[in-house]
Amino acid sequence: MPRRDFGRILAGGIVAAGITGTSTVASAAQSPTSAANPQPRKNTLHHVGGDYHCVFGEHWASEKNFLFHKRLGVTSLSPSMDPGGDGTREVAGASDDWNLDDMKKWKDACDKAGMTWECARIDSRYIYLKPGPERERKLDSIVRNIEKASKVGIKALSQHWTLIPIRRNRNTPGRGGSTYKGFKLEENWQALPVGAHGVVSYDEYWERITTFLKRVIPVCEQMDVRMAVHPYDCPGLPRGYQGVDNWDAGPGSVLDALKKYEAIVDSPYNGFQLCLGTVAEGCPNPREDILPIVRYLAAKGKIHQFHMRNIKGRLHDFEEVYIDEGVMNFIEVVRIMRDAGYTGSYLPDHVPAHPDDPKMYQGYAAAFGYIQSLIHAANAEVPG
Repeated sequence: MPRRDFGRILAGGIVAAGITGTSTVASAAQSPTSAANPQPRKNTLHHVGGDYHCVFGEHWASEKNFLFHKRLGVTSLSPSMDPGGDGTREVAGASDDWNLDDMKKWKDACDKAGMTWECARIDSRYIYLKPGPERERKLDSIVRNIEKASKVGIKALSQHWTLIPIRRNRNTPGRGGSTYKGFKLEENWQALPVGAHGVVSYDEYWERITTFLKRVIPVCEQMDVRMAVHPYDCPGLPRGYQGVDNWDAGPGSVLDALKKYEAIVDSPYNGFQLCLGTVAEGCPNPREDILPIVRYLAAKGKIHQFHMRNIKGRLHDFEEVYIDEGVMNFIEVVRIMRDAGYTGSYLPDHVPAHPDDPKMYQGYAAAFGYIQSLIHAANAEVPG
């Protein structure tokens, strides 16, 4: 959203708040019905959060990282426990089975610092495995880790099924000398080599997902830990791209794939880490297409976290940009979630890099503040 529009919305919301009365906050349990209710309502529970993309210091649970995030108004963190299955940079544990003693130590550090350990990214390498003993061992490990998450009070886990690496194939100059990463579908994509995990058909991919969900979601329900899948980045790739029919590959819309995923085990514990940038990459008209997706999933209570990233472009041709300059108007998303009683977080995601800021702390700091302002502006529009 252009900054001049953001300022107008913010100012208008503050004026509106000054001439109206009061309202109540919906609970998370109300979200399946409240999202369909057009009545605006103030929501003091949805918030900005930080994850494994932005870690300041030697470890996510270090005092240095806590203080960095506190300076930016962030008190909820979602680190990665994945030892490398989805290419994340921050590694909190290096084996399939998490170390409960370490987790308790990190939880204690959070509590003492006034931070919330909100979510954790799990080892996403399950999706590589065909039916057999190794896959069963992996599932058993995931179940044990869900139980450990529950023991330290983590309320959500996320994963990102990446049978082929996240697709980026170009860099373009960005503002202030930064670099924007992007992707354009290759004209000769059929000639690309098959990926490291071989040929995986549409039915095989969905068999793996179905087995995972039917095994782990009942455990999540028992342990009160939600499971949130991050859509594959980028959606809408042609089936057979590098040998894989991705679960959110074409033909069909991104929403079709999300509906299929959440319907396999239709439970409030089976939902999404909804990456707005990723979903936009799979849309022909992101600005218009993203809002029905958010409304649908919010109405079902299936959004457990957001990744908030903006893009320029559309399906098969996009670049990742700063949060305030892309094609999407995020105030509309925050309004939907405000009225749905959403209690989760919005996490900045994939900000541009610059040689003076190789770890992108400047970009993440700007994104944290921008998201905070979106929440404040949306709440200022309604009474209470």
